[in-house]
Amino acid sequence: MMKSKSNNTDREHRRPTNWYVITGGPSSGKTTTVNLLKERGYITTIEHARHFLDMQRLKGRTIEEVRENQHEFQLGVLDMQIKHENEIAPHVQVFLDRAIPDALAYYRFLNLPPDEKLTEALLTVSYKKVFILDCLPLVNDYARNENSEAQKKIHSLITEVYESLPFPIIHVPVLPVEERVDFILKNIER
Repeated sequence: MMKSKSNNTDREHRRPTNWYVITGGPSSGKTTTVNLLKERGYITTIEHARHFLDMQRLKGRTIEEVRENQHEFQLGVLDMQIKHENEIAPHVQVFLDRAIPDALAYYRFLNLPPDEKLTEALLTVSYKKVFILDCLPLVNDYARNENSEAQKKIHSLITEVYESLPFPIIHVPVLPVEERVDFILKNIER
């Protein structure tokens, strides 16, 4: 199912890119999907929330300490995402493991007011297509601590945020990972 909302005002501030977003709620198979795309020779990005947590752990902080201040955590992840997206040339075909708009969904989930940095970034982001992966059964690990209710709410907020933006959206059903990647690749040129 593909949806797209657009208007001329939005498009005036956005440069066209060849970037595809792989997103969805926690435990939807995003990173596994992105890793398989990488194995098949495509350019991909890392998931910045997990990377931010890993960097903080290297500095001696525990996951609990990092998550105590959710605003600082979300802002740290956002800074990394903005920096990374600004470093990618618009013509390069790349699959992003989440993207800047995901931050807005997490801000809403955590009842954090969007800061100016996020608001400004949302005005200029541009993606060729957004793939929203349906959730899989929840599996928690050191970086993921949501319950199934939170998983569904975050997934819903991510969908809502992307549907409010002027990019084509493809919903990716639960399939074996190889078939999910094939489904995405069949839909990148449509």
